[in-house]
Amino acid sequence: MSDTVIKISVRSLVEFILREGDIDNRKKAGKDTEAMQAGSRIHRKIQRQMGAGYRAEVPLKITVPAEDYEICVEGRADGIEEQDGTVVIDEIKGIYMDLEHLDGPVGVHLAQAKCYAYIYGRQQGLSHIAVRMTYVNLDTEFIKYFESEYEFPELEKWFGGLMEEYRKWADFQFEWRKIRKDSIHNIEFPFPYREGQKELASQVYRTMYQKKRLFIQAPTGVGKTISTVFPAVKAVGEELGDKIFYLTAKTITRTVANEAFSLLREQGLRYKTVIITAKEKMCACEEMECNPDHCPYAKGHYDRVNDAVYALLTKEDNFTREVLNAHAMEYEVCPFEFCLDVSTWCDGIICDYNYVFDPKVYLKRFFAEGIKGDYLFLIDEAHNLVERAREMYSAALIKEDFLEIKKVIKAVRPKVAKELDSCNKRLLSMKRECDTYRLLPDIGDFIIALMRLAAELEKFLEEWEQDEIRDQVFEFYMQVRDFLNIYDRVDENYEIYTEHMENGQFQLKLFCIHTAKNLKEFLDKGNSAVFFSATLLPLRYYVNLLSGDMNDYAVYASSTFRPEQRLLLVGSDVSSKYTRRGQAEYQRMASYIQKTIFHKKGNYLVFFPSYRMMESVYESFQSLNPDPGCICLLQQPNMREQEREEFLSQFTTGLDRTLVGFCVMGGIFSEGIDLKQEQLIGAIIVGTGLPQVCNEREILKQYYDEHQAQREGFSYAYLYPGMNKVLQAAGRVIRTDQDTGVILLLDDRFTQYQYKQLFPPEWAVHEHCTLHTIDQKLEDFWRGQEKY
Repeated sequence: MSDTVIKISVRSLVEFILREGDIDNRKKAGKDTEAMQAGSRIHRKIQRQMGAGYRAEVPLKITVPAEDYEICVEGRADGIEEQDGTVVIDEIKGIYMDLEHLDGPVGVHLAQAKCYAYIYGRQQGLSHIAVRMTYVNLDTEFIKYFESEYEFPELEKWFGGLMEEYRKWADFQFEWRKIRKDSIHNIEFPFPYREGQKELASQVYRTMYQKKRLFIQAPTGVGKTISTVFPAVKAVGEELGDKIFYLTAKTITRTVANEAFSLLREQGLRYKTVIITAKEKMCACEEMECNPDHCPYAKGHYDRVNDAVYALLTKEDNFTREVLNAHAMEYEVCPFEFCLDVSTWCDGIICDYNYVFDPKVYLKRFFAEGIKGDYLFLIDEAHNLVERAREMYSAALIKEDFLEIKKVIKAVRPKVAKELDSCNKRLLSMKRECDTYRLLPDIGDFIIALMRLAAELEKFLEEWEQDEIRDQVFEFYMQVRDFLNIYDRVDENYEIYTEHMENGQFQLKLFCIHTAKNLKEFLDKGNSAVFFSATLLPLRYYVNLLSGDMNDYAVYASSTFRPEQRLLLVGSDVSSKYTRRGQAEYQRMASYIQKTIFHKKGNYLVFFPSYRMMESVYESFQSLNPDPGCICLLQQPNMREQEREEFLSQFTTGLDRTLVGFCVMGGIFSEGIDLKQEQLIGAIIVGTGLPQVCNEREILKQYYDEHQAQREGFSYAYLYPGMNKVLQAAGRVIRTDQDTGVILLLDDRFTQYQYKQLFPPEWAVHEHCTLHTIDQKLEDFWRGQEKY
């Protein structure tokens, strides 16, 4: 990155300037679905088959001067060779499409090759040059060629016109970088530093300066968001990065991140930020049908979107969902695609993890094969990324789906039905050999059959008119495609297994267990990454699964709160173990709740390991005849957004009474909610949070017992994820230095060493209690608060 050089890749240049026409999701099964992993493999295979005079992966670069700066256009030609005295630029495209339906090269693909031809022709002083477009079907490996030859002056004129189109965008970037850099130099940390906060911000900056990765365990109250955003912005000002990606799993934390940037803008920071919201939430239509027949914003979208983007960039700096929607309506473009285009020109991108890490939906403009940028990753609530990554890099197929699609399609396309039957027979064979679940060493035979099926499905989707059958087939096709793409990733970090599911269906799953390698593939596309959370213990577990490099930096930020603000009690005469569950134990838990709320009127949350236990303890609690003024709320399964808001609103109004919320640990109310001061004065956590025993957890346990010298299978599969839920739930109580509250852990296992060693340092001061001793401890604590 340089103040006087604007860089753009050849691919980004042509895709941005030359796009036109409609958004049309009906074409998704064809030329638009290039796959990163499979595409790279087929590239290498074709390149190896070429003659000795064929040069593969040739880097090309050209600098185009402007008035005060230079535009650097760079890329990598797939191949260059000489045939009969003529230089040929070879551009290879691996696509999922029946090539019989491809009558000529895709416009932006050919433009990419022409750029390489111009750059190479200019460098070598050639008078003419040829281009060969090599298309290969990724399933069948069938190849189709399109060749053309150009006189160099023709290419020069064409490339000059392309750069002229791009010039106003380059001018904007150059001017904006100067404005941004000047403004960054003047900003200060927006608050007085809390204890340890300045050192934390310094650690973040130092990590970015050294282009490393940092893991931060930082308790609530440290101010993690501003302590990472501020030094990251400063790092951009010192040219240690160009874009900040603030990644999180929850909407509320995206809002907090946006507020951090806004705080810095109050000091004069000029910094363009965008919040990427899910497509279904941004869609302006009643039904999300992304094609010109159903959506007026899809029709002609690419003809209007560049003007819309430029107009917004020159008007605003903070691109929230509301700003983007309003501007998209004005220009009649798709709000979601418009948002993605705006992100290209932003300095800060606030989004969900999947836009960076998920191979199905990652932002290809930033993270496609061969693209590396000056990116700084801030990964909030990083404890969530372990399970999210397992979902992203795993894939499953259900045997019954093959039979269902066969019923739908057999009358209209017997060839597809035949391939469906072939796959189903192989799945049936696996089913017969599986009792509950079964690990498989290899499924190569099934994959070959699945690739044949995918090829036939592609032909059908290319030819069949839009109707209900096509929609069903398309949805199934995307599941097949996802499975094949994930199979390309399968290695020693995966287990392949079959399973009889509880609903009676039979599934085949590619299960990503150890996530670090897949995550690192995307982390390596940036300069630096900072993982942070209030619950990132033990750090070595998260480092192992999120980066895999035990040399990464790690820091523990001390709590800024006084120990006297909180009473931490462990109930040693109660248990949530399966062997102890029953009416007597539920009655004991209910008595603990009653005693806790008796000593101080206020709001409390009680967290349970399951809905069933929650309901059983609630019934026991009601039988104790609690204070008639006590209000009880129960979390319901699958609560809609409005229902969640109504639940939480009860904690922010009418504080002169006792309110008890019965919730599920690890659910929507156990993390990401911010109830300050009197809005919450106690959390009661029932159980150790251990996930339920199931086939997948047992596969995890077995894998880590076999792959680690310490045989930490139980810890990796159950203990660490469970304690994370406990720590998250407990973290709801003390949110500010004015908060006071009680945290009650109800399970005798919390007295055992393997659990206590996972307590954070600020939990060093805690007490054990029983039903007979808790009253005195609560009375002493609340009386002690009166003097503060």
